[in-house]
Amino acid sequence: MTLSTLSSRQMNDAEPGRAVPPSEPGESADSDVAALEARVAELAEQRLRAMADLENARKRYDRELGKARERERMQVTREWLPIVDNLERALAHSGANPESIITGVAAVTDQAEQLVERLGFPRQDDLGQAFDPSRHDAVGARPEADAPPGTVIEVLQPAYGSGDLQLRPALVIVSKDD
Repeated sequence: MTLSTLSSRQMNDAEPGRAVPPSEPGESADSDVAALEARVAELAEQRLRAMADLENARKRYDRELGKARERERMQVTREWLPIVDNLERALAHSGANPESIITGVAAVTDQAEQLVERLGFPRQDDLGQAFDPSRHDAVGARPEADAPPGTVIEVLQPAYGSGDLQLRPALVIVSKDD
């Protein structure tokens, strides 16, 4: 008798550790046990194959994720290259008129800020805003007649990004009472 000849009722009625009664007169319990052992071995093999397939899928995912990260790094670096080129040009003209150098560096700064914004992390203008500990790191406080207490009166380092995509908080000085 094979496993397929066992009725589902016989398999469901069997208690763990108890042999399934033979379905036909004359068949021995040994053949039922052998059939069940064969099925257990088959299921164990299927389980091992499924585990191996899962491990292979995990490794493939890790490889693909690594490649995607590398492509993203390359894309971001490609976008920064014009900024690096412009900084090198500014340094090459360092003997020129200082005012033209300042103008060039300001243009490169604008270019860099535009790139950071295109990448999804715009510069935040926090001057005059109410202090928010989730967006600001207060590094000092001083009295300011023109601003209510707890207002950002100076930004030492601007914040980039917003909400859950904040790269860094702004370093600020806030107003306080006299």
